[in-house]
Amino acid sequence: MLEDYFVKPGSVDRIRASWIGAEIEHYVGWLAANGYGCRCVWRRVPLLVAFGEFARQAGARQLDDLPGHVDGFVAKRVSESRDARRREGRTYAKDIRGPVEQLLTLVIPGYEGSGRSRRPVPFAGAAPGFFGYLVSERGLRPASVESYRHHLDRFEDWLGRAGVTGLGELSPELLSSFVAERSGTGLAKTTVRECCGVLRVFLRYAHREGLIGRDLHKTVEWPQVYRLSSLPRSVSWEEVGKVLAVPDRRTPCGKRDYAILLLLATYGLRAREIAAMTLDDIDWKRGRLAIPERKAGHSTAFPLSAAAGQALADYLQHGRPQVTGRHVFFRAVAPLRPVGTAAISSCARKCLLEAGIEVPRPGSHTLRHSAVQRLVDDGFPLKTIGDFVGHRSAATTQIYAKIAVEPLRQVALGDGEEALS
Repeated sequence: MLEDYFVKPGSVDRIRASWIGAEIEHYVGWLAANGYGCRCVWRRVPLLVAFGEFARQAGARQLDDLPGHVDGFVAKRVSESRDARRREGRTYAKDIRGPVEQLLTLVIPGYEGSGRSRRPVPFAGAAPGFFGYLVSERGLRPASVESYRHHLDRFEDWLGRAGVTGLGELSPELLSSFVAERSGTGLAKTTVRECCGVLRVFLRYAHREGLIGRDLHKTVEWPQVYRLSSLPRSVSWEEVGKVLAVPDRRTPCGKRDYAILLLLATYGLRAREIAAMTLDDIDWKRGRLAIPERKAGHSTAFPLSAAAGQALADYLQHGRPQVTGRHVFFRAVAPLRPVGTAAISSCARKCLLEAGIEVPRPGSHTLRHSAVQRLVDDGFPLKTIGDFVGHRSAATTQIYAKIAVEPLRQVALGDGEEALS
């Protein structure tokens, strides 16, 4: 593998002569398999050889000794940098630490670098069976389980700050204080209500399992949220056109982002539905686009529009990296992995902001709402619209009746007889 990147035999010999030479060569194979370029390999391998020599001189004799020498190596390289600006900033230190920790993660089982690590499961010691209960007994999807984890993470942190050491110390006063703090952080009422719902389920489970002495779930009061009290976060179709003009479609990343934005605006898809899309969902022969697992639990097959089909074909032929996975959308840079839900929402947010469009909480749902608004403006029945965008209940679609702008304007300006007839 090293010969594929280093022409001179002496360079290969020096790398393999390092006491961690085998691990470095294994790491080079991993870089190649994940789509990293030649320049990346040329830059990282000498750095890792230097790290191995630094650790050896500092007393390291086995792989498990290496993590203890990372900080010292980073400090030494930064201090030796000739560029004072790089020494002062954190960028150069990250450029050194990143490859070293990536190598250690690959060759030392259980090693975690200093980057963003996944937080432990909340209440794993106090209520170890709760998340299994959510899946096995309540039948929740992974996305719903992740929502429970998010809110219980905040609850566990708050209990730690409040000095509560066990679930047996919970009281109505403590629960009320937690809800009050969450309400005062600027969260939407619907988010606070969701947090309270998670808390009530957790408290019922804790009482059922004998983890707390009394059932406290009824003491958790949530804010009143009125149906149809808010407006969807939609933008006009003219503004959608400005968003679609943002990606540079001459680049692979631009081709991907344009196809994603077009799917959001044309079909009103959710970010998770686009992230889960595979090559098998596109039926080119029959001109259909399948969405197999929607939030409501059913599947949908759309006619593949000419614009969406052309954008997808352009990305698949000229923008998608050469990978064996069946997902449609992949990262444009190494490591080459399928894009996730957060990445799609971030793409929509970035393009909305670059287009200069002001909307509350910009993201993928903004374009989803805009797709629905266009159907409302064209006079489609709400039931048809709900089926099109995958709503489970017709009540969910009713809020879009509030964005029937032209009929509402007629009612406001006149006697409304024509709009109501």
